[in-house]
Amino acid sequence: MREWTREERYRVLQDPEEIRGLHERIRKSVYRQTYHVQPVTGLSSDPNGFALYDGVYHLFYQWCPWGAVHGLKYWYHVISEDLVHWHNAGVGIKPDADFDNRGVHSGSAITKDGELYFFYTGNHRDENWVRTPYTCAAKLGEDGKPVKLEKPLFGPRPDYTEHQRDPKVFYVPEKESYYIFIGAQTADLKGCVLVYTSKDLFSGWAFAGQLKVPGYESLGGMWECPCIGRIGGTDVLLFSPQYTKLPGRSESTNHNIYMTGRMDFDTLTFTPSAPFKHLDYGFDFYAAQLASGVDDPDKEIIISWIGLPDNHYPTEEEDWEGSMTLPRELRIRDGRLYQTPVPSVYGLIGETVPAGEDLPRACVITAEYDGNDASLDLFAKKDGSGGLKIRYSADAGALSIDRSGMAKRFNESVGEQLDMPLEEPLKKLEIFVDHSSVEIFANDGAAVFTTHLYPAEGEFSLFSSGETSLKVQRIGASVTDDFVV
Repeated sequence: MREWTREERYRVLQDPEEIRGLHERIRKSVYRQTYHVQPVTGLSSDPNGFALYDGVYHLFYQWCPWGAVHGLKYWYHVISEDLVHWHNAGVGIKPDADFDNRGVHSGSAITKDGELYFFYTGNHRDENWVRTPYTCAAKLGEDGKPVKLEKPLFGPRPDYTEHQRDPKVFYVPEKESYYIFIGAQTADLKGCVLVYTSKDLFSGWAFAGQLKVPGYESLGGMWECPCIGRIGGTDVLLFSPQYTKLPGRSESTNHNIYMTGRMDFDTLTFTPSAPFKHLDYGFDFYAAQLASGVDDPDKEIIISWIGLPDNHYPTEEEDWEGSMTLPRELRIRDGRLYQTPVPSVYGLIGETVPAGEDLPRACVITAEYDGNDASLDLFAKKDGSGGLKIRYSADAGALSIDRSGMAKRFNESVGEQLDMPLEEPLKKLEIFVDHSSVEIFANDGAAVFTTHLYPAEGEFSLFSSGETSLKVQRIGASVTDDFVV
């Protein structure tokens, strides 16, 4: 694995031509995705500024152009009219001001008076590399490019550590006020959310206090990417706790969880109605963000980074890494959260692959079950060995997913086997495979599992048992891989 100097990681992109050759090289990779958003070059991480505005979905991702390394971050912009066909629109926000001189870090979007605005963390560092995080804003210009406000909205709280970032901005009609949730870390190194409020979107922001979540005062050492939504009258709080191990999650210290409950803005208290659950049980799912502007009381739309901080992936050798998940609809049924691919994804599905043929690099696998023990091995060798092993135990009421049998192994020390618990017997699996990712939806989205996967030569067989029906269908391409910077 290449070692990057600070100067290399934080180099400013002066001219798109500096990375054109890199783009031409990596687009030839067999692991380039065909229906998932991915970086034009280098690294993509957190989704940012996700919004529906004037009939178009805008999505940005954290982008480091030089390679698969976390360094100087930009917001890269992609657009879509249906959440499936995505087009590269170029750099959205650059780290070209003093208050964001070392990175345009994560944030969100909101509409007001027919305009689209973005809120983000400006990562400033002084000559001694001391960080100061600022909460900053920008407006989508007539040319489709965000234009920054000249000054930050506010700076960090001195009574918390420097880890204050990822503003989620939203409006609360009953309070006639705007709010910002910011992921943070207390002085005694515990994760939390800071709450700011204002009657005006661009001035008057005041610190309201720390979000109270009874029972979770000591969960993790940092709560990244906090997000709140409402589905069918139920409030849903999402965040990514860091620096902690959670039961059943092997050695990982980065997670993405959610809680359902009730948010009280008078007391700044989110009262959970049940213990937290993992938003996705997979190896590679982080920094999920809800889309603003959807305005449907019965659903939210969510997207996430397929990847984890501090982890490493095989395509780093090709100087790129990272993808976004499929956009998903979140709904609540019988008090439980369900995730399903947005309906437009199904328009990409094509012909059925005859039984016995090699698995395509991009396909959808649909299997139905009767609730008894079952197994499914994806990308195994022809002799049945290896592959991504999916095992369902009726007694345990869980799926076990193990990727240690693949030729290209990665993040072995973090863990290569995880369980996905099911509250009801297994009846259906819907598995979306792209060139370097697998997303598993169990029982119509009652539980979800996302992982990177990099099949090598000779790893394209499928073996199964226990299903009542099994179908493999090709899926078409829907993202552009044009060089737009």
